[in-house]
Amino acid sequence: MPPLSEALRAKIAGVPDQPGCYLWKNADGRVLYVGKAKQLRRRVASYAQRLADLPVRLQCMLGEAADLEWLVTGSEVEALLTEALLIKELQPKYNIALKDGKTYPLLAITREPFPRVFVTRERQLPNAELLGPFPSATDLQRAVHFLQRVFRFRACDLEIREDDPARRSFSPCLNWHIKRCSAPCTTRISAAEYQADIRALRAFVAGRGRSELLADLTARMKDAAKELRFEDAARIRDQIQALARLSERGRLADYREPAAPVLDAAAGLAALQRHLALPAPPRVIEGFDIAHLQGRFVVAGLVQFVGGVPHKDGYRRFRVQGALPAPRNDDCAAMREVVARRYRRLCDEGRALPDLVLIDGGAGQLRAAQAALAEVGVALPALIALAKREETVVRADGSPLALPRRDPGLRLLQYVRDEAHRFCRRYFHLLQRQALEESAADPP
Repeated sequence: MPPLSEALRAKIAGVPDQPGCYLWKNADGRVLYVGKAKQLRRRVASYAQRLADLPVRLQCMLGEAADLEWLVTGSEVEALLTEALLIKELQPKYNIALKDGKTYPLLAITREPFPRVFVTRERQLPNAELLGPFPSATDLQRAVHFLQRVFRFRACDLEIREDDPARRSFSPCLNWHIKRCSAPCTTRISAAEYQADIRALRAFVAGRGRSELLADLTARMKDAAKELRFEDAARIRDQIQALARLSERGRLADYREPAAPVLDAAAGLAALQRHLALPAPPRVIEGFDIAHLQGRFVVAGLVQFVGGVPHKDGYRRFRVQGALPAPRNDDCAAMREVVARRYRRLCDEGRALPDLVLIDGGAGQLRAAQAALAEVGVALPALIALAKREETVVRADGSPLALPRRDPGLRLLQYVRDEAHRFCRRYFHLLQRQALEESAADPP
């Protein structure tokens, strides 16, 4: 096929490098194809750069293309939702495989007093509202994983009635503890408040402006506070904060669950209780790791496990302030700083401390963490270290604890340690890449 026209190439050069949707149009202004991207400029430019490698369908589309438009969204999650809306509304010629939706995933919201929300391919579900279809089942699952953190809808199959007296004594599942469900199986939320959360979810999926949705949520939060419904107000506050952070944490890849080792979380927690002489299995575990390049780009990562599984909303990353003025290769100093910052803040905010804290490193890093806790006046229930080479646990008193390699407690600690390392390295590489891009952009 012939190369793209100079006018179209000039248009591509002006596309911003932000998340959003792009629309290829013909000479009559009719939309030919709609796509999404986490980096619009890179995705659109790839069409021009590899014309011969594109599928025949897209080569034909570009042969008709005479214009290009784009819509910038606040995040990749919003781009996914906007793409589905545009395809459904515009019926582009070259999105033909998605138009009937027969084999593509949809988002289902059941019509119940406490609706369930889930992904399905069944178009004839009774008593359910279907939104979509969506181009990618994987991306939709990741988006739903984010949406559940914001709107806290249930994913279980329980039949829940507001007048059921059993709700008063029902114990919520792990999803409530990790703030992924508002626990309508209990009396912690009314049907009216739960339905209000579902309406907010529908509005977000339907492309309603984030600012308008945030304004409505803020009004609901203030009303709940005035009526002394403080748990409702706190839940809505968390929704507002999650939506406000979406531009920072809205990449679909952020909601991909890491491959978990094959282990029994309950057995691991019980083993840690025995090994560390704890009064109960450690429900909340936090793990720290430090990363740097010869004292530059010094960062720390904090991961949180609840019930033996990762709780992504509890993850935090730190830019080590003590390393900013000049390169400094001191893992212990970095560990001391971030541990102090973390638990000083928890105490200032009146929040609960974790049951167990794991430091990635040996006795030196452990002593640095202990010094930080003494500095801020915090006494943790349990503090240990785990070095990768020896795989030996170092207890708070400095004594080593060698566990069999197949011990479920050790395997759980290794999972926490390795996840902290992965999360920390990811932030380190992000800063390193940003620095390289900035230096490349600076004039010689």
